[in-house]
Amino acid sequence: MGSTTFSITYETVVRDRPVSMIRIHRAAGDPRRGWLTADSWTIPVALGRGGILANKREGDGGTPRGSFRPLQLWWRADRHPRPQTYLPARPIRPEDAWCEDPSDRHYNQPVRLVHDQAGDRLTRQDHLYDFIVEIDHNFSPRIAGRGSAVFLHLARINFSPTAGCVSMTKSAMLRLLRRMGPQTKIIIG
Repeated sequence: MGSTTFSITYETVVRDRPVSMIRIHRAAGDPRRGWLTADSWTIPVALGRGGILANKREGDGGTPRGSFRPLQLWWRADRHPRPQTYLPARPIRPEDAWCEDPSDRHYNQPVRLVHDQAGDRLTRQDHLYDFIVEIDHNFSPRIAGRGSAVFLHLARINFSPTAGCVSMTKSAMLRLLRRMGPQTKIIIG
């Protein structure tokens, strides 16, 4: 008798895989607003008060032009369950902050602060940082003064400009997170 062989193949539906690319560009008529496109859907976003800038500097309010990768998701586990994503995820703790001081050796890196230290705390009273996608802007190498704490995060109700990040609604963020992975390319500009 002959042997019977068969193969079990699992096929992933395209909509269940991470997108390869996300494009962000400014909206016509307002450099502080933009559009994010991933696959076949497009959502409105708020950009930095300085618009999209090719030569990003600390404090200029610009969203950096370029090609980036998402590094990880930070989220407020005290407010939301862990969202579905292909990204590594880390809950935000009360002592988590981001160093924005170009003279500090921890510039553009996460830091842990005690209650009276200054720094851009990730636990905010508003909900802007309930979900933060850390991207590799000014990451390797880190260059003092080239910009720090550039994230994808939640938008204010009126979509007012950010300090240089890209922000969106919570529903858009959750949808994007379900399709974003470490190899997803983020093109800004």
